Amino acid sequence: MIFITDLLSQTWENLRANKLRSFLTMFGIVWGVISFLLLSALGEGFARGNQKVLAELGKNIVIIRNGRTSLQAGGARAGRVVRLTMDDLRALQRESKLIEHISPELLRGGLKAKSAYNASAAQISGIWPVYQYMRTIEVDRGRPISEEDCRDVRRVVVMGFDASKQLFADRDPVGSQITINALPYTVIGRVRKKQQDSNYTGQDDGRLFLPYETTRKDFPLPGALNTPDHLSTIIAAPYPWVSDEIRRIIDREKNVRAVFGMSARGPVEEEVRRILSGPHAFDPQDPEAISFWNTAVEAVMFDKMIAGMDEFFLAVAVVTLLLGGIGVMNIMLVAVRERTREIGVRKALGATSRSIQWQFFAEGLLLTGVSGVIGFVIGYGLCGLVNLAPMPERFTGMMVTWQRGMFAVAVLTAIGIAASTYPARRAANLAPIEALRYEA
Repeated sequence: MIFITDLLSQTWENLRANKLRSFLTMFGIVWGVISFLLLSALGEGFARGNQKVLAELGKNIVIIRNGRTSLQAGGARAGRVVRLTMDDLRALQRESKLIEHISPELLRGGLKAKSAYNASAAQISGIWPVYQYMRTIEVDRGRPISEEDCRDVRRVVVMGFDASKQLFADRDPVGSQITINALPYTVIGRVRKKQQDSNYTGQDDGRLFLPYETTRKDFPLPGALNTPDHLSTIIAAPYPWVSDEIRRIIDREKNVRAVFGMSARGPVEEEVRRILSGPHAFDPQDPEAISFWNTAVEAVMFDKMIAGMDEFFLAVAVVTLLLGGIGVMNIMLVAVRERTREIGVRKALGATSRSIQWQFFAEGLLLTGVSGVIGFVIGYGLCGLVNLAPMPERFTGMMVTWQRGMFAVAVLTAIGIAASTYPARRAANLAPIEALRYEA
């Protein structure tokens, strides 16, 4: 303990004796640590922000819609419209091995919604309760649509945030009555404000969500070719492991066009076409017979893009730290050269090579360590200051994860040891007589 205390005390005094040189050396490490934290935090904040915005449309969902055949099958001509029905949804429920959750969606627009305060044109979606989970339809007032609402064919409605503003201004709509095409409905919930930048039928904030069975009864799809069982879309959520399979397929692809074609020929799409090709008499290899939008493909592609960006930021930050480490090594070599006579005197008085080595090693490591602590404090402080400002939709702020923090500590420690070892050994290996002869 006495040896360590004396060593640290002597090391500190040596660093104080060369304040300017020590400061300039420390600046390289400080700047490297700050750069590492800022770049890591920037990448993480951007990744989380974009993942949040992507999830506003849905949690790795597949949107299945009507299509038009492009191939002849069984004597039937190409160009036939394939219309989805509840029988198709039930077939997918029974036979699919990849789909975990599924819901019908009946879309209607141009309806008239009226409250006691205002009226507006309404866009409605008739859905099952699980749809709200898949599509992140999360209420901040009241409750979501339940299984009982669907089973009992209740006239209840969950309002999008903007739709609620239109009909009720700043009032709480829950429990109020509205009419949709003169039919009475009770408001049971309001959807939170969604930061949604993609859609397939319009923004969720402006929609009204009704139980599917109620919508089927009150607002079936118009047109002579439609029946009460025809659907606008089917929303499906594959099992989580399916996304891993999609990732493996994309990793194997070398052609960019083929990767972006995944939404037409992925495992879920192939299974859906196989199941529905029989009832609708189309070729299961026909890519146009059923229309798909697979958000899992977008999520995987985005993750790969973020990973590439993150690796670039990481490489830049590590190189900056390495340059700081090289600066520490150069300064320590200069210190060894300047203190050659001192080393000779100490060895002549009985100092061992080990003690000399530890002295210079401790100086380099202390220089790196103190610089790293200062860099961490400044880096975290800058991240905190940035986070006080309003953030854009696709950026959640400067987010430093504990994994990256530990990685930075590990890299800094390795650089400190590497930068200190060689100068320390060089000092320890000086012969006492040669060192005493040395003249600066």
